[in-house]
Amino acid sequence: MDKEVYKSGFAALIGRPNVGKSTLLNQLLGQKIAIMSDKPQTTRNRVQGVYSEERGQIVFIDTPGIHKPKHRLGDFMAKAAQSTLKEVDVVLFLVDAKEGRGAGDDFIIERLRNVQTPVFLIVNKIDQVHPDELLPLIASYQESYAFDEVIPVSAIEGNNVGTLVDQVFAKLEEGPRFYPEDQVTDHPERFLMSEMIREKVLHLTREEIPHSIAVDIEQIKERENSDTLYVGAVIVVERSSQKGILIGRQGKMLKEIGQRAREDIQNLLGTKIFLELWVKVEKDWRNKPKYLREFGYDQDEY
Repeated sequence: MDKEVYKSGFAALIGRPNVGKSTLLNQLLGQKIAIMSDKPQTTRNRVQGVYSEERGQIVFIDTPGIHKPKHRLGDFMAKAAQSTLKEVDVVLFLVDAKEGRGAGDDFIIERLRNVQTPVFLIVNKIDQVHPDELLPLIASYQESYAFDEVIPVSAIEGNNVGTLVDQVFAKLEEGPRFYPEDQVTDHPERFLMSEMIREKVLHLTREEIPHSIAVDIEQIKERENSDTLYVGAVIVVERSSQKGILIGRQGKMLKEIGQRAREDIQNLLGTKIFLELWVKVEKDWRNKPKYLREFGYDQDEY
C-alpha cells in the first residue's frame, strides 16, 4: 500500500465584518485563539491558526473584515486582509446566511476577481435560517462569481466544518510541516493576552468605546516567592470621557474587565495570573503612525 501524501498549505478566511470568521477559526482548531464579539471589526491583525492531523497541516489565516477604511487603523486592517489573498492556496469567503447579501459582500467579490487561487463560498450561520432560504441566497452569489466550492456551515455549532477541512485538503499539494503538530498559532503569548483583554472591553462597553481602544502589555514577570505570574497592561483610549467609562464608578468596570480577562489568560498560560490594568488617553491614536506601530499595527508590513 502506498504511503499517504502529507499535504500542507494556507487558507485565508475573508468576509465583511461580523460574519463569524473568528468563531469559525476557533471551531476549526478546537480551542480559542481569536477573540469574538458581536461588534464589527473585532479582528484587527491577521491571526494564524494551525490545524494539524495525519493528512497534513492547514494554516488558517483569520483576516480583519474587509471594509472601506475611515482612518489609518482602518487602512492597516484593509491592507492586512487584501494582501492575504495573494499569499494563500485557498480563499474561504464567508457570508452571513441570516443577514443575507449586502453591499459589503459585493465589494469583496470585486476584489476576488483578480485572485488566481481557488475560492470557496462559505455560507455561515445556517443554524439561524430555514433551509429553504439557503438555495436562493447561494444562487445569487453563484451568479456573480464562479466559486470552486460552496459549503454551508454553522461556525458556532460546528455543522459541516469537517467537510470544509476535507475540501481544503483536496485543493492542497504535497508540502512540508510548517509548525510543530502541537502548535495552534504563530502569535506570541503577549499578543494573545492583549487580545483577550480587548475582547472583554468589547463585551462590556457601549458602542463608542470598542473601536477606539488598544491594549499594550507593558510587563510580564514572575512574582517573588509565588507561583503567580504578574501581567501589567495599559488600555489606551482616545478621549477622557472614554477613560471614565472604562474605569467605571469606583473602578467597577475596570475590575470586571480584569477579572474576566484573567480567567482566559490563566487558561492560555496554564498558570495563576495577577493582572493589573491601567487606562491611558492618547488622542486620535488610530491616525498616528507612531502609536499604530507601537500597538502592533505596522503600515509598512503590507
